[in-house]
Amino acid sequence: MFELLTLEAATGGATGKNSSLAMILPFVAMFALMYFLMIRPQKKQQKKDQEMRDNTQVGDEVTTIGGIMGRVVTVKEDALIIETGADRNKMKIARWAIQVNNTATEKLQAEREAMKAAQAKAKEEKAQAKKKSKKED
Repeated sequence: MFELLTLEAATGGATGKNSSLAMILPFVAMFALMYFLMIRPQKKQQKKDQEMRDNTQVGDEVTTIGGIMGRVVTVKEDALIIETGADRNKMKIARWAIQVNNTATEKLQAEREAMKAAQAKAKEEKAQAKKKSKKED
């Protein structure tokens, strides 16, 4: 009888440790899932946005977070001066207020289109070479 009680006490203690681990494990898994689905992509986007703001140069077309569009006239450490409208009104804005660098976006789109055109041309040349080899056979 005494042996049965000690055996139950020994197994009961082990189950208590297992149950606490079973309770903690879902929280750890949930945190890991949140990190990879929410926090990590947000950090990547923030890094990309900061790089875009740091690479803004004089002459770039930018759009601010307020929707104001203009051309960069002067670049300072933490601020920019942009010209807006036909009257060429100048505004001083904080560097963090830039939402989109339209010039960089246009360059990226032009590069993508050039890459697609080059791929299409290479594909066409390959098809023509195939036709020539079939005619020779």
